[in-house]
Amino acid sequence: MKMKLIVAVFAFVLAGFSVNAQTTGLKIGYTNVDYVLSLLPEAKQIESQLKEYETQLGNQLKSKETELRTKFETYQKDAPNMTEIVRADKETELQNMQASLQKFGRDAEASLQKKQVELLKPAYDKIQNTITTVAKENGYTHVFSNDAGGFAVLLYASENDDISDLVLKKLGVTPPAASN
Repeated sequence: MKMKLIVAVFAFVLAGFSVNAQTTGLKIGYTNVDYVLSLLPEAKQIESQLKEYETQLGNQLKSKETELRTKFETYQKDAPNMTEIVRADKETELQNMQASLQKFGRDAEASLQKKQVELLKPAYDKIQNTITTVAKENGYTHVFSNDAGGFAVLLYASENDDISDLVLKKLGVTPPAASN
Protein backbone atom coordinates (compact mmCIF):
# COMPACT_ATOMS: atom_id res chain seq x y z
CA MET A 1 0.00 0.00 0.00
CA LYS A 2 2.77 2.41 0.95
CA MET A 3 4.65 1.61 -2.28
CA LYS A 4 1.55 2.39 -4.38
CA LEU A 5 1.24 5.75 -2.64
CA ILE A 6 4.89 6.57 -3.33
CA VAL A 7 4.51 5.60 -7.01
CA ALA A 8 1.34 7.69 -7.30
CA VAL A 9 3.02 10.74 -5.73
CA PHE A 10 6.05 10.31 -7.99
CA ALA A 11 3.83 10.07 -11.09
CA PHE A 12 1.95 13.20 -9.99
CA VAL A 13 5.21 15.12 -9.50
CA LEU A 14 6.47 14.01 -12.91
CA ALA A 15 3.23 15.06 -14.55
CA GLY A 16 3.53 18.47 -12.90
CA PHE A 17 7.14 18.73 -13.99
CA SER A 18 6.17 17.87 -17.56
CA VAL A 19 3.44 20.53 -17.66
CA ASN A 20 5.79 23.05 -16.05
CA ALA A 21 8.54 22.16 -18.54
CA GLN A 22 6.20 22.82 -21.46
CA THR A 23 5.21 26.23 -20.14
CA THR A 24 8.69 27.37 -19.07
CA GLY A 25 10.57 26.43 -22.24
CA LEU A 26 12.56 23.66 -20.60
CA LYS A 27 14.56 21.69 -23.17
CA ILE A 28 16.45 18.64 -21.98
CA GLY A 29 19.12 16.78 -23.94
CA TYR A 30 21.59 14.06 -23.15
CA THR A 31 24.95 12.85 -24.31
CA ASN A 32 27.28 9.95 -23.73
CA VAL A 33 30.61 11.43 -22.66
CA ASP A 34 32.44 8.09 -22.87
CA TYR A 35 31.22 7.67 -26.47
CA VAL A 36 32.40 11.16 -27.36
CA LEU A 37 35.76 10.61 -25.65
CA SER A 38 36.31 7.29 -27.42
CA LEU A 39 36.02 9.01 -30.80
CA LEU A 40 38.39 11.89 -30.08
CA PRO A 41 41.77 11.64 -31.82
CA GLU A 42 43.60 12.15 -28.51
CA ALA A 43 41.83 9.15 -26.94
CA LYS A 44 44.22 6.70 -28.61
CA GLN A 45 47.22 8.75 -27.47
CA ILE A 46 45.89 8.88 -23.90
CA GLU A 47 45.29 5.13 -23.93
CA SER A 48 48.80 4.53 -25.30
CA GLN A 49 50.40 6.73 -22.62
CA LEU A 50 48.45 4.95 -19.89
CA LYS A 51 49.48 1.52 -21.18
CA GLU A 52 53.12 2.64 -21.36
CA TYR A 53 52.99 3.97 -17.79
CA GLU A 54 51.26 0.80 -16.59
CA THR A 55 53.95 -1.31 -18.30
CA GLN A 56 56.71 0.68 -16.58
CA LEU A 57 55.11 0.17 -13.20
CA GLY A 58 54.46 -3.50 -13.94
CA ASN A 59 58.08 -4.08 -14.95
CA GLN A 60 59.31 -2.44 -11.77
CA LEU A 61 56.92 -4.58 -9.71
CA LYS A 62 58.10 -7.76 -11.47
CA SER A 63 61.72 -6.78 -10.81
CA LYS A 64 61.00 -6.36 -7.11
CA GLU A 65 59.11 -9.68 -7.03
CA THR A 66 62.05 -11.44 -8.71
CA GLU A 67 64.49 -9.93 -6.22
CA LEU A 68 62.33 -11.06 -3.30
CA ARG A 69 61.92 -14.57 -4.75
CA THR A 70 65.68 -14.90 -5.32
CA LYS A 71 66.48 -13.78 -1.77
CA PHE A 72 63.84 -16.13 -0.37
CA GLU A 73 65.22 -19.09 -2.33
CA THR A 74 68.73 -18.25 -1.14
CA TYR A 75 67.42 -18.01 2.43
CA GLN A 76 65.70 -21.40 2.17
CA LYS A 77 68.84 -23.02 0.79
CA ASP A 78 71.20 -21.44 3.36
CA ALA A 79 68.91 -21.39 6.42
CA PRO A 80 70.03 -24.75 7.85
CA ASN A 81 73.64 -23.50 7.99
CA MET A 82 72.84 -20.07 9.47
CA THR A 83 73.21 -19.07 13.07
CA GLU A 84 70.02 -18.12 14.87
CA ILE A 85 70.82 -14.40 14.79
CA VAL A 86 71.67 -14.41 11.05
CA ARG A 87 68.50 -16.40 10.28
CA ALA A 88 66.37 -13.93 12.28
CA ASP A 89 68.03 -11.02 10.46
CA LYS A 90 67.35 -12.60 7.04
CA GLU A 91 63.71 -13.31 7.99
CA THR A 92 63.25 -9.69 9.06
CA GLU A 93 64.84 -8.56 5.79
CA LEU A 94 62.48 -10.80 3.79
CA GLN A 95 59.45 -9.57 5.74
CA ASN A 96 60.47 -5.95 5.13
CA MET A 97 60.95 -6.66 1.42
CA GLN A 98 57.50 -8.31 1.27
CA ALA A 99 55.92 -5.30 3.00
CA SER A 100 57.78 -2.95 0.65
CA LEU A 101 56.56 -4.94 -2.35
CA GLN A 102 52.96 -4.75 -1.17
CA LYS A 103 53.29 -1.00 -0.54
CA PHE A 104 54.78 -0.52 -3.99
CA GLY A 105 51.84 -2.40 -5.52
CA ARG A 106 49.33 -0.15 -3.74
CA ASP A 107 51.31 2.99 -4.59
CA ALA A 108 51.63 1.91 -8.23
CA GLU A 109 47.86 1.43 -8.48
CA ALA A 110 47.23 4.85 -6.96
CA SER A 111 49.84 6.40 -9.24
CA LEU A 112 48.22 4.82 -12.30
CA GLN A 113 44.81 6.20 -11.30
CA LYS A 114 46.35 9.64 -10.74
CA LYS A 115 48.04 9.49 -14.15
CA GLN A 116 44.73 8.50 -15.75
CA VAL A 117 42.96 11.49 -14.20
CA GLU A 118 45.85 13.76 -15.22
CA LEU A 119 45.75 12.58 -18.84
CA LEU A 120 41.96 12.55 -19.17
CA LYS A 121 41.24 15.90 -17.50
CA PRO A 122 42.05 18.07 -20.55
CA ALA A 123 39.91 15.86 -22.80
CA TYR A 124 36.99 15.91 -20.34
CA ASP A 125 37.32 19.69 -19.95
CA LYS A 126 37.28 20.06 -23.72
CA ILE A 127 34.18 17.85 -23.97
CA GLN A 128 32.43 19.73 -21.15
CA ASN A 129 33.12 23.10 -22.77
CA THR A 130 31.82 21.79 -26.10
CA ILE A 131 28.69 20.35 -24.47
CA THR A 132 28.03 23.76 -22.93
CA THR A 133 28.49 25.47 -26.29
CA VAL A 134 26.25 22.97 -28.13
CA ALA A 135 23.59 23.21 -25.43
CA LYS A 136 23.53 27.00 -25.65
CA GLU A 137 23.53 27.03 -29.46
CA ASN A 138 20.64 24.56 -29.60
CA GLY A 139 18.52 25.96 -26.77
CA TYR A 140 18.97 23.13 -24.26
CA THR A 141 18.37 24.21 -20.69
CA HIS A 142 19.67 20.93 -19.23
CA VAL A 143 21.92 18.18 -20.57
CA PHE A 144 22.28 14.84 -18.82
CA SER A 145 24.88 12.16 -19.32
CA ASN A 146 23.59 8.70 -20.11
CA ASP A 147 26.92 7.02 -19.37
CA ALA A 148 26.45 3.82 -17.39
CA GLY A 149 28.81 4.85 -14.58
CA GLY A 150 27.46 8.37 -14.14
CA PHE A 151 25.42 9.71 -11.26
CA ALA A 152 22.43 10.72 -13.38
CA VAL A 153 20.46 7.73 -14.55
CA LEU A 154 18.58 8.33 -17.75
CA LEU A 155 15.66 5.92 -17.95
CA TYR A 156 14.15 7.20 -21.17
CA ALA A 157 14.97 9.85 -23.72
CA SER A 158 14.06 10.48 -27.32
CA GLU A 159 16.91 9.89 -29.75
CA ASN A 160 16.21 13.41 -31.04
CA ASP A 161 17.54 14.80 -27.75
CA ASP A 162 20.89 12.95 -27.96
CA ILE A 163 23.44 15.69 -28.60
CA SER A 164 26.48 13.36 -28.69
CA ASP A 165 26.89 13.68 -32.46
CA LEU A 166 26.48 17.46 -32.28
CA VAL A 167 29.24 17.56 -29.67
CA LEU A 168 31.48 15.38 -31.84
CA LYS A 169 30.88 17.60 -34.89
CA LYS A 170 31.69 20.70 -32.83
CA LEU A 171 34.92 18.98 -31.77
CA GLY A 172 35.75 18.36 -35.43
CA VAL A 173 35.11 14.59 -35.27
CA THR A 174 32.84 12.90 -37.80
CA PRO A 175 30.41 10.65 -35.92
CA PRO A 176 30.17 7.08 -37.18
CA ALA A 177 27.14 6.21 -39.28
CA ALA A 178 24.13 5.09 -37.24
CA SER A 179 23.66 1.34 -37.19
CA ASN A 180 20.00 0.40 -37.34
